[in-house]
This record gives sequence, C-alpha cells and structure tokens, in this order.
Amino acid sequence: MKQLQGKTALITGASRGIGKAIALKLADQGANIVFSHLSSAEQGKEVTQELEKRNVEVLAYHADVASFNKSQELIETVIQKFKQIDILVNNAGISRDNLLLRMSEQDWDDVMQVNLKSVFNLTKAVTPVMIRQRSGSIINISSVVGIKGNIGQANYAASKAGIIGITKSVALELGSRNVRCNAIAPGFIETAMTEKLSKEAKEEWIKNIPIRRVGTPEDVANCALFLASDSSSYITGQVIQVDGGMVT
Repeated sequence: MKQLQGKTALITGASRGIGKAIALKLADQGANIVFSHLSSAEQGKEVTQELEKRNVEVLAYHADVASFNKSQELIETVIQKFKQIDILVNNAGISRDNLLLRMSEQDWDDVMQVNLKSVFNLTKAVTPVMIRQRSGSIINISSVVGIKGNIGQANYAASKAGIIGITKSVALELGSRNVRCNAIAPGFIETAMTEKLSKEAKEEWIKNIPIRRVGTPEDVANCALFLASDSSSYITGQVIQVDGGMVT
C-alpha cells in the first residue's frame, strides 16, 4: 500500500520547482493534491495534468496566500471538497535580493508577505481542522540562508529564519493534539531562482558543498515525503537541512 493513500495534501507555490516536485512525490504515494499558484492558468493546467496521471484527485487553486482572507477561503474550499487536510506544505516564496543599504522598503515587505506571512495565514487556518482530526503534518520550507544568512539577502534570510521560529512554536503548541510541524532548509537547489546565476557562480557554490553537486527539487521532495508520512510520527519541531553538507 502507498504511504499516503487516502490522505489529502495542500502545497503552496507548487506550479514549479520544489513545490511541484513535492506535489508529484506525494501524489506518487497516493495523496490527493491541492496546490495553490499565482502563475498562469496554463502552467497550473500542466501541473494538474501531470498529477492526474498518478490517479489521484487534484485541485488547482489560483490564490495569493499572502492574503489572510484568501488563505482562509483556500482551506474552506479544501475541506468542502476533501473533508480533511492531512498535510500542509508551506512552500510559496520569492526573493528580492539587494544589499541592505540599497534594499527598498517594498522589497522587504514583499518578501515578508509572501515568504513568512503566508505561513502564518495557512497554518492558522488549518490548525482547527487538524486539531479536530487529532492528526496532521505541517511542513514549512525554510532555507539554509535562514540559518547562516547571506550577503544581499537580508530580507530573504529574515523571512526564512522567521519560518524556523514559527515551526518550533507551532510544534510545541500542537504536539499534544498529534499535529506535527517541521521545517526543511534546502541549500543550493537547481530551481528558477538559481538559474539566473552564472556558471562561475555555481561552481563557487559547489566548492563549498561536501557532496560536490547542486541539489535537485526531488532531493527536497524526498525529505518532504518522509515528514508527511507516518515514518516520521515521532519527529516534530525540527529543521532538516537538505544541503549536501554545505552548512555543517
């Protein structure tokens, strides 16, 4: 039997990259998938078609999860259709890189809204559902940048560090209700965010990775599957680095 058969997973920002890889991985293990996106309708349709090939139920939802009200509506929609939410993956994220000296207030606010406030919005909305179920796994996608910082990413680092803080707090609050909350901190992963880097820049990054390669979205998805499944039933409040040993 598949590990997630009969379960429902909600993944934000799943039209590409890490979010898409997680959605496909969970679907491969039998989970019905709801995914939110802000991309084009065509891109959402393509992901939906890929997921449906796994013979699971799929709901694509065009929503800005940085909006508190839209996040509430999303959770209500999922409950109406599936009656339950077993797994929440808070993956939606953006970057607006610049040195702090040159960073605009808008760049700071945009990153905080999408990366951090969306985690608050959806976690708050799903908490009553999971408490009633007396089960659930919340997985927040942070970053090693939230652990070590990075030049030109003060806003991104702060948002990802904030995700670690809320992860640990939620784990303490909901553990007695059998609701777990963990974070994944990816390192240098080959995504749209890293595609814009030059070959030379990538080679410099790889020099600092003991495994000597760039990570893939599937590497992160494998960790998400573990945290979503009963195999991790005694794990909560943790931050798992998927970084090839880069931050050790």
